[in-house]
Amino acid sequence: QVQLVESGGGLVQTGGSLRLSCVVSGRTYSSYSMAWFRQAPGKERAFVAAIAWSDGNTLYADSVKGRFTISRDNAKNTVYLQMNSLKPEDTALYYCALKSGISFFLRIRDDDYNYWGQGTQVTVSS
Repeated sequence: QVQLVESGGGLVQTGGSLRLSCVVSGRTYSSYSMAWFRQAPGKERAFVAAIAWSDGNTLYADSVKGRFTISRDNAKNTVYLQMNSLKPEDTALYYCALKSGISFFLRIRDDDYNYWGQGTQVTVSS
């Protein structure tokens, strides 16, 4: 009943930028958090960034700190991932995810999240 629709993936050169978007529709929750995960071929799905919807508190994986920024637009029910200084190692299928309920800490495990988008491919050429 909750749907996450992602967009913004594509092909970019090393050092370039992309902005991913994830629109939330369907059932709404008073308390929830959202996150971005990514999965490269042959590797497990990995945490990228998370944000609490209520206050905007954020958490980042060490591999993307200083380069990626997660944000949300309350009026548009949309979460963004601004990706700068992209590297070939960032190439992956990127997923948007939502976790319902109150959490004191932002979660980084993929199995903590209830709903997932379809994924959008990001390819960084070298």
